[in-house]
Amino acid sequence: MATTSKAKKKTVRSASGLKRARQDIKLNAANTALRSQFRTVIKNVQKAVVIGDKSKAAELFKSAQSVIDSVADKGIFHKNKAARYKSRLSAKIKALAA
Repeated sequence: MATTSKAKKKTVRSASGLKRARQDIKLNAANTALRSQFRTVIKNVQKAVVIGDKSKAAELFKSAQSVIDSVADKGIFHKNKAARYKSRLSAKIKALAA
């Protein structure tokens, strides 16, 4: 079991508690991977915007939208947070044209 030095987790004794702890480790790993993927796609779009490559930024944004939506659908982030990120990214891409 992975415990941090800051907070020691209480040892569970019941069978259902042990199973829950096992499941939590797997869920935590899956959520962490998805959160990381979310951050990566956003970073990639932002890098393309900074460079000023509108076509690449638009292409990356198109693929990023599905990742952002899937993370929101799974409940890792709130749907409004996902919408906010998509809105801000699309605004930055539109600003490149001007």
